[in-house]
Amino acid sequence: MTRHPGNLAGTERQDPRPLAALDPHGLLALSGTLFTCTQQSEIVRLAMRHVSALGPYHAQAGYLATDDGLSRVPGDDAGAPTVDESLEELGEADGSVSLPDWSWNWAFGLRGVGGLLGYIVVSSHSGPDEQGHVLLSTLVGLTSAAMSLTVTRAAHHDNAAELSRLRTERDTALRQLDTMRSKLNLQKTVHETLARVAARGGGEDAITQALYELTGLSALIEDRFGNLRSWAGPDRPDPYPVRSTTYQAEMLRQVGREASPVRVKDRLIALARPRGDLLGVLALEDPEATANEHTMFALDHAQWSLAQELMHMRDITEVELRLRRQLIDDLLEGTDEASAYARAEAVGHDLQRTHYVVVVHWPGNAPDDSFTRAVERATGTTAIRPLITRRGDRVVLLTEARPDDDAVHAALAQELGTPDGAIGVSTRCDSPDGVPRCYEEAQRALEVRQNSRQRSGTTFFDDLGLYRILGPGNDLRELEGFVREWLGRLIDYDTGHDTELVETLSRYFDCGGNYDDAAAALTVHRSTLRYRLQRIREISDRDLGDVDTRLNLQVATRIWRIILGGRQ
Repeated sequence: MTRHPGNLAGTERQDPRPLAALDPHGLLALSGTLFTCTQQSEIVRLAMRHVSALGPYHAQAGYLATDDGLSRVPGDDAGAPTVDESLEELGEADGSVSLPDWSWNWAFGLRGVGGLLGYIVVSSHSGPDEQGHVLLSTLVGLTSAAMSLTVTRAAHHDNAAELSRLRTERDTALRQLDTMRSKLNLQKTVHETLARVAARGGGEDAITQALYELTGLSALIEDRFGNLRSWAGPDRPDPYPVRSTTYQAEMLRQVGREASPVRVKDRLIALARPRGDLLGVLALEDPEATANEHTMFALDHAQWSLAQELMHMRDITEVELRLRRQLIDDLLEGTDEASAYARAEAVGHDLQRTHYVVVVHWPGNAPDDSFTRAVERATGTTAIRPLITRRGDRVVLLTEARPDDDAVHAALAQELGTPDGAIGVSTRCDSPDGVPRCYEEAQRALEVRQNSRQRSGTTFFDDLGLYRILGPGNDLRELEGFVREWLGRLIDYDTGHDTELVETLSRYFDCGGNYDDAAAALTVHRSTLRYRLQRIREISDRDLGDVDTRLNLQVATRIWRIILGGRQ
């Protein structure tokens, strides 16, 4: 409840200031200035500067109401005492506050439609008379009205901006809707046309004729060697040009890297390869480069229709593929050599040659045939096809050709659209009974790559160095005991205090003891890293400056992370 400030003086004494000195007309002039201000803080400061013009009064402080409470508005007197706690006790009402050296101190609330906007704290050596109270109240009222006006202005501005934004979004959405409607109509035409082709029995000639009618461009089908199988449209070459084997292979390799049709000179080319094996080449003659999104959509769907048409011709190849997978699965598990040689010969694969096991893992790819086909396409550039199978979310190959550094990885990155994958390669395998060992080596190489700082790329088991000692065949209990001996205290401390001292030590060693590199790898400040290393010395009671100690600790951290997966 608002209380009359004149009643708080405790006496009936009158304001000694002559009435003639009061200037209510000055308040009217001041109101014009107040109502032109756009910032609430400026309005409060202006009002505070004019308090003393109304009588023997002093504006001690001004406050603005915020979401977090009352915020002090700096006034002319930077050294004025604060009354924050006294204002909080008022509970948004007007009232008396306590200040030294002044007999009368009053907090005037500044209010608008939405509630409290702020306060002006006024002091005097005596309480105001009735006319002084009227003048002060008038100043407070004008200040409150000016502040409310800024709120209203801001709301109108926000509403206008929001309306403009909504109109823009509506117009954009309508344009997008028109574009989508047109696109869907074109796509519907493509679907219906190719569906009629399929319903009538299909055929390569029917597909090229439909594609020509949909796009207005001459359509053709070639086999994988560049021989013409079907043509629809004008300007058919006669005789049909024969391309060199080298050119054809390079062209197929170029197109095969992309999932969508590719322009090669005057042609848009798509490959029909429903199971990863190239069944045919579908192309549009486009010397004027008039193809648009509709053209690409039609070609892409005609490519799918062609692939379906050609699939029935590959039943024998499909049987061969299953037999090849069964063969490599048995080789990975261990099988009779004589049987392995005979089965390999039956599917056209020579196991008498030196082989390598390659394990491929690409996070984010579904563990299905599409990933296997992608690996086949990326590795199918050699003269001899590898044996290939899938194990969970990994693809395993048995190939005569040892991958050239990161060539296979680069090809797969191109094929899958991301470089975030890893490949492990075994040592050479000279006979079928060595395949299981080489499979473990390739998996070990893959795991080391995925747990290293550079997780993507190709790792060869030959290059593992120390990790070969820590590889397959070692007694896990012995390795766990070694880790407990050297890292046990740190592991227990991390478990009990939710810290990362073992990980810090591991990264420190990985960076060769370089503080800057280790801090960057851990995304911490150098001082934080120094503190952690000091705690490691104290908790483990190990001297990190001792060469043997550092070696054992480094090996222990590698085992902890690579072999034990960061547990114990």
